[in-house]
Amino acid sequence: MAMAAVVRSTVRLGPVYTVRIPRARRLCASTQPGKGVVKPLDGIRVLDLTRVLAGPFASMILGDLGAEVIKVEKPGSGDDTRSWGPPFVGKESTYFLSINRNKKSIAVNLKDPKGAKLILELAEVCDILMENYLPGKLGQMGLGYKDVQKVAPRLIYCSISGYGQTGPMSLSPGYDSIASAVSGMMHITGPEDGEPVRPGVAMTDLATGLYTHGAIMAGLLQRQKTGRGLHIDCNLLSSQVACLTHIAANYLNVGKEAKRWGTAHESIVPYQPCPPGPPGGIPMCSQASRDTQSLQCVLSLPWGLLQTDMPKASLISKRASRPKMATLLWLLEIINSSPKYARCLSGDPKFKTNMLRVQNRKELLTILAEKFSEKSTGEWLGKFVGTGVPCGPINNIQRVFSDPQVSHNNLILKMDHPTAGKIAVPGPAVWYSDFKSNMPTPPPLIGQHTVQVLRDLLGYRDDTIQQLLKAGTVSQNEVQ
Repeated sequence: MAMAAVVRSTVRLGPVYTVRIPRARRLCASTQPGKGVVKPLDGIRVLDLTRVLAGPFASMILGDLGAEVIKVEKPGSGDDTRSWGPPFVGKESTYFLSINRNKKSIAVNLKDPKGAKLILELAEVCDILMENYLPGKLGQMGLGYKDVQKVAPRLIYCSISGYGQTGPMSLSPGYDSIASAVSGMMHITGPEDGEPVRPGVAMTDLATGLYTHGAIMAGLLQRQKTGRGLHIDCNLLSSQVACLTHIAANYLNVGKEAKRWGTAHESIVPYQPCPPGPPGGIPMCSQASRDTQSLQCVLSLPWGLLQTDMPKASLISKRASRPKMATLLWLLEIINSSPKYARCLSGDPKFKTNMLRVQNRKELLTILAEKFSEKSTGEWLGKFVGTGVPCGPINNIQRVFSDPQVSHNNLILKMDHPTAGKIAVPGPAVWYSDFKSNMPTPPPLIGQHTVQVLRDLLGYRDDTIQQLLKAGTVSQNEVQ
């Protein structure tokens, strides 16, 4: 390969070196018109040695964006999540199916020196290598970053671990629930007077997967600028601590220790579910800052006493004249059967500002709970339509996937799996005007593409492949 030309240019802040990458190896280059639908990562190849959730979640997103993802699995058992069930669809774990679309699977025994050699050869023809082994483990197999860098200097090598590649906890195995506990996430999650609770899905793993996806995209851009690969260190602890955001800032700046608030918000009132009467569920009525006339301050209108026997239409039209103010308590007094003259909570000095509402949290929430108990979830949601008050039901999963907005956002992705038949998984969260991600390939079977990858990417002859299969270095699924 020809040496990349280096051009020196001087700017106000000092010298900048721009590397011109040979055209054949240049990333992110513009595509000529008329070549059909093009995705951002078309032409990018990912060698994915990760298992379980964080890594596979990240590589699935890369696959949605057009990357060719080659998933390396252990012959026989494959990814750990293949056995995580029930439920299963046929013999396939729904857990595995949910995070492994748009991938090819090769089954390689990494403990066999010939298997490790295969991975090195594949690294040479890939742009990205992802792994989530215990730090140092791949180095013992000759597959650490320094080993791979020697044969593939332009490779982006992304490591995912529990606590980082170095440091006092680096050799501890990383699990979502433990990292969630160590990072403080579990400490702030759960009922106000109850025990710490693990979130309903593995949010620490998922957050790490999202950070990993973004880091790899940044790595591709960095390589385009420098012509060199790099090592990326992603870990569960750092991802979750970074996501503590204002909770962490509260402690770091004013020494305030965090506590559990259940579904409430420490600094905003009201901001939590309000229990309605039977037979409905629970609507979430929350106020969030918009501007100085914000929903966070919906209780601050100084209306004093309100005559509730006035025609509702006229009251609503009066409310409409109030600029950008969704008046939750005022609305409650209108739509409830109250005495002729009722004290307007929005004019009560104890509730005039958010700070006062935080101070008088229990009194206000008691009043709201009493009012909300008078109607069902559906009745309340109907009353709030068009008022500007942010609210919604707490749906079970059946209701989630019956929601017309979920359907409109294409969040149900259907595929034909080679053994499980028709399957459905959550679709991509992000959509783009220039291309679509709605034509995925189904999650692969263990070793479904082993022979194809060895033949097409590495140029192995059939007799060589057969020798590897007989030796158990690799395996091939019957379904190809």
